[in-house]
Amino acid sequence: MCADCGCSITDHVHEHDEETHSHGNDSHTHQAAHETLRHNPQLNDKKTIAVITKILDKNNQEAGHNRAHFDSHHVLSINLMSSPGSGKTALLECMADLAKFRFGVIEGDLETSRDADRIKAKGIPAYQIQTGSACHLDAFMVHKGLHAMPMDEIDVCFIENVGNLVCPASYDVGSHLNIVLVSIPEGSDKIEKYPVMFRQADLILITKTDLLEYFDYDVAHEKAEARRLKPNVDILEVNVKDDASIQRVIEWIEFKRGMRN
Repeated sequence: MCADCGCSITDHVHEHDEETHSHGNDSHTHQAAHETLRHNPQLNDKKTIAVITKILDKNNQEAGHNRAHFDSHHVLSINLMSSPGSGKTALLECMADLAKFRFGVIEGDLETSRDADRIKAKGIPAYQIQTGSACHLDAFMVHKGLHAMPMDEIDVCFIENVGNLVCPASYDVGSHLNIVLVSIPEGSDKIEKYPVMFRQADLILITKTDLLEYFDYDVAHEKAEARRLKPNVDILEVNVKDDASIQRVIEWIEFKRGMRN
């Protein structure tokens, strides 16, 4: 099983094992493999390390292929990660009304197409990936969604990952940037508890700030913890009822797009 939080790793082994070879010098792969094992020391044996390294190595190759595909179409790819209910889909719905750039969404959930349906209702192209028991998207799943996106008609492709603050951080899906959301109702301890996820973030969004008066949430503490883990990370406060806060996210994305042009 997946060493992070219980999704099946054997499906990936059976699908890719015969054609996969491990690159012993791939530092990113080995770092991710050992990060995985650090959280599950009972799996810390040579055979397990070899299997996880092999899976992550193959995933990273496919992620590179995905990025090249985005690059060839001049599309900026952004991986959205968070706990369930932090507001990923709501953020995208708001951006559909406010953003000048064109975008599409690859949606990941265990079951249902509800999030994709919400995005499509806004006139935005969306492709739903139902992962079944897998608690994260990987590069192979995202690759299937690439060919459902009208690449020549969009400027940005959002990959809305499965709601989970653990596994998605270990799997490169081929994005250029990672945005991690953390909401006020979750409590001001998530960045400390899930450091691997927040180290991957290029932008952290503290969402549902309109609820601050109802929760004992220390925004300053969370920002300090985030910058302790990653000193240069950008942080924005977001409230989907406040267009100005959504506009700041849009401006951040536009800035990143401009850097790539």
